[in-house]
Order: sequence, then structure tokens, then C-alpha cells
Amino acid sequence: MSAQMIPTGASQQAHAGAARRTLRILAALACLMGFGFMGPGLAFAQEREMKAQTIAPPLQRLSLDEALALFLRQNLDLLIARYGINYAQGQQITSRLFPNPVLLVGTLSAMTQGNTVGRSSELASQVQQLFEMAGKRGYRIESAGFGAQSAEANFEDAIRQLSFTVKDAYFRVQLAQRRLALAEENRDRFTRILDVNTIRFKKGYIAEVDLIRIRLQVVDFQSQVIQAVQEGNAARADLRVLLGISPTTDLLLTTELDYHRVEPDIAVLKVLAIETRPDVRVKRLTESQRMADLRLAKAYRYPDLTVAGGYSVQGPRGPDNQQMTILNFGVPLPLFNRNQGGIVQAEVSVQVAEADLRKTLIQVENQVDISYRNLLESRRLVEAYRAGVLEDARLTFTIVERAYEKGGATILDLLDAARTSRTIQQNYIEALFNYQRNIFLLESAVGREITS
Repeated sequence: MSAQMIPTGASQQAHAGAARRTLRILAALACLMGFGFMGPGLAFAQEREMKAQTIAPPLQRLSLDEALALFLRQNLDLLIARYGINYAQGQQITSRLFPNPVLLVGTLSAMTQGNTVGRSSELASQVQQLFEMAGKRGYRIESAGFGAQSAEANFEDAIRQLSFTVKDAYFRVQLAQRRLALAEENRDRFTRILDVNTIRFKKGYIAEVDLIRIRLQVVDFQSQVIQAVQEGNAARADLRVLLGISPTTDLLLTTELDYHRVEPDIAVLKVLAIETRPDVRVKRLTESQRMADLRLAKAYRYPDLTVAGGYSVQGPRGPDNQQMTILNFGVPLPLFNRNQGGIVQAEVSVQVAEADLRKTLIQVENQVDISYRNLLESRRLVEAYRAGVLEDARLTFTIVERAYEKGGATILDLLDAARTSRTIQQNYIEALFNYQRNIFLLESAVGREITS
């Protein structure tokens, strides 16, 4: 194996400096030759050279399914929602606990004889235990059980809502990539046109105003490139936050923004949404919990029983020096407070829960309906573009460009064809993104993935 010469840091810097000096010399030569400005191709070459000198960040490849799996593991909002389940489970544990017993120890003696142990007439100890009556503990356990199920449904609903956000952010990155590719294609195409027409202008074949128009169009396309890059950076930042990824990690998304036709059954989707959507289950469980709370409030009308048992030992100065057992029963007399206010509050809570459930059902049906309608309209638009409009716009631009090169079209015809082609292609990309987004909105409205 032959030894290889590994360049040192100083030599690498020397090579980079030499490359930059070469670019500056080429730029100066271009100015001396009468171009009057650095050509776009040279500027872009210098830009690529500067980018190549930077250290590439770590790269992470992610399909849409991989992004969703990473989101389920690392998203902080889901972690917070999961804590709600643990909190509700703690309430379940508390609801099953019995009241603690109470230990009482006391003495009985005459104050005139000195209150000491040796002079005590009696030493008594008791243990009191409260027994909840009328099924209060059972109702409390039932209410806490509904609360725990509601917390789990809330967690599932957080997954439903945030999953849409992840999908939307994922394809916003892809949308920015498609816009960037289109802008770069148009910029490079007009850069070549500019290079050719710069020579034609020097030879007197075209007017200066035509060259200026082409140059302005190149600048316009370059501004679109910069805008698409900025949009892509913002979309990637949003996706990194959702996935819990460091900003130093570069993302390579492998699921393309592409068209696939779906034909969902609206009647089936509405039934699925009403029966299985997590937020609807939350409202139903909340209604059941409020009804259990009402039964518990009504049970508080009945007093609880306190039973006390103990043992009493008389001292040397007691009346008869006998040992005695103690058994007491205590029951509050419900003469004034029979939890009237608590019952009224619980009844109102049940009514609020019922109204909230009806409101949620109406919202769900309307969300499914409007999402379905928007999906149909966006699908119709995408298919209209794919039926030939998109290809016609590209072909028209190519035909006009060739005609312009042969003198059969004016610069205004060329610019108009370029703008039309760009507008049609941009509108198609937007329509494709909106169609994919409407699929995700319908899936979010139904609460499950749509595959047909």
C-alpha cells in the first residue's frame, strides 16, 4: 500500500486562498473584457466554492413514518400530556384509600389533688374509625376511573392533533424544496440566456434594453431562490422542534410530495369520527364522570358513622379501681347541612358536560364535512393541472425560447412565456401541497389514517 500525502491545515488554507484568488482574477478579466459585472455563472460558482469550504453538519434521513415515530418518542408536548395520565392514576389510588383511624389517649383526675400520673383517677385510650356510608367510596372510585380514562383519551387526542402538525411541517419542507428547485431551474435557464445575449449585445444584434430585461429577470429568479431557501430553513426549524432534534442536525426528507388519489366514503368517515375520535371520547367520559360526581354529592346527604373502641384503667384514687372497655358510636345529625349546594353544583356540571358533548359532536361532523369537501376540490384542481396544463406551460416556454433564439419572438414574448410557465408550475406545487394537506386534515378530523 503506497503512502498518501495528507494535507495539513496550513496547506488546506493555502489551496482555499488560491481558489479565491483565481475567482477574483476571472472576475477582473470579465470586467476588462467589457461585461461590466460579474456573470451570474461565475457568482454562483464562487458561492458553491464558499459553501464547500464549510464543514458539513450531521445529516439525518427521515421518511414520514420515521418522523412520526421519532415524534412519538421525543416530542415534549406529548411528554406533558403523558404526565396527565400519571396524575389521574394518582387520583385513582387516592380514591380507593380508607380514612385513617384516630388514636386518643387521655386521663381523668381531680385538679385539687395534683394532676400527676400517680394521682390520676383514670387513664383511657381509644381508637376511632370513620366509616363512609351510602356508597361514597364506590362513587369516588368510579369518578376517578372515568378521570383516568379521560386522561388517556386526552393523550390520544394530543397525538391526533400534533401528528397533523408534524405531517404539515414535514411537507412544508418538501414544498419549499420544490419551490427552490423550480426557482433554481428558472434562474439557471435565464442565466444561460443572459450569457448568450450578452455576446449578442456586444455584437450589436439586440438592444441594451432587452439585455437589461433579461438581467432583471435573472435577479428576480435569484430572489425567489433566496426566498425558497428561507422558507425551507423556517420549515426545517419547525420540524426539528416537533421532533426534538438539535438545530445543528441537517434533515434529508425522503418521502416526496407526490400525488396519489384517495376516494374516502364520507358517510363511513362521519360514523368513525363520532364513535372513535379521542376528543369525543373525552367528552363522553367527562359526562360519565360528572354523573358519578352527582351520585357522590347525593350520597353526602347521609351522615357517616364513627366507631370508637378503647380501654380504661383507673388509678389508685379511682372510685372503684376497676378496668373498663370503651365502645362509642358517633353520627352527625343532618339537621342543616345536607349538601344541598354540592348537589346543585353537581347537577349543573352534568348539564354543562352534556351540552359540551353535543357541541363537540356538531363540530366533529362539520369538520369532517368541510375537510372532505376541500379534499374533493383540491383533488379536482391537481388533476386539472396533471391533465396537460402543466406540460403545456413548459412546452410553450420552450417553443417561445427557441423562437426568440431564431428571431421569431420578442424579448417580451419570452418574458411573458417564462412568467406564465413559472406561475403555472408554482400553482401546481401549491395545489399539490394543499391536496396533501387536506388529506391530513381529513385524517385529523376523522381520527385515523385514510388509505383509500
